[in-house]
Amino acid sequence: MPTRFLHLALASLMLLGATTASAEADRYVPARPADAGLYQALGERAGIDAVVAGMLKRSALNPRIADKFKGIKLKGLQDQITDQLCELTGGPCHYEGNSMKDAHADLALTMAHFNALVEDLQQALDEQGVPFRTQNRLLAILAPMYRDVLKSPR
Repeated sequence: MPTRFLHLALASLMLLGATTASAEADRYVPARPADAGLYQALGERAGIDAVVAGMLKRSALNPRIADKFKGIKLKGLQDQITDQLCELTGGPCHYEGNSMKDAHADLALTMAHFNALVEDLQQALDEQGVPFRTQNRLLAILAPMYRDVLKSPR
């Protein structure tokens, strides 16, 4: 396992925390405030959208997770994830989708699926030239979603 990925994985695991869902909107609400400046560091909405597009393209072709993307309109999913990341990183967007638990409830995602997606995300971030430190700042915000996304996190 490359050292860089090992560091990224360890950082993600160390930063796992609780998530909360808003009862009124039944959508993901971060347990921690947005990381000031992260939205800009990721290239604002256009940069985030490019990362999400790259991640989804890889995941849809990745034999370890591609079956979870069959029948899904990738552009619509891309728009939703971009809005969510934009909001979570301090941008002006507003995510209107389901909570992570509800959005992934019927997918039966495993740790192997989760790892495949994280690797696809890392490659997309690398492709966009996002510095490693900025990648870790993003993962610190995303890591708490782990427990709501996996079928049975272990």
